[in-house]
Amino acid sequence: MPANQDRYETAVARYFEAWNAGGKEALTKAVAAAWTADGTYTDPLSDVRGRDGIAAVIAGAHEQFPGFEFRLTGAVDGHHDLARFSWELVAVVDGSAPVAGFDVITLSDDGRIRSVHGFLDRVPAGS
Repeated sequence: MPANQDRYETAVARYFEAWNAGGKEALTKAVAAAWTADGTYTDPLSDVRGRDGIAAVIAGAHEQFPGFEFRLTGAVDGHHDLARFSWELVAVVDGSAPVAGFDVITLSDDGRIRSVHGFLDRVPAGS
């Protein structure tokens, strides 16, 4: 295991805490804990900078997929200030996972996320 593996796993754990936060106040706190103030989030559907924009993207996902949570699939892989990991969006009720992808994150010196580049591997038909 690389010496910095805990750093990558901690950053990814904070990332999932933000994506799974319930309520505006919890979401705001979780995004602040996970991202730098000028952090970015880019995927095929979004391209935002700053914590407010990131929180809005996450809130939008919650509105589109109520009763779902994001879960890590597999191990976190990292080197230097980069980490990559795969995830699924899972229905709490039945475990179905209509959305899956992987993200590459860049970390700041304090371990917060500076940037996310997300890729969607599986999306529902019509999305």
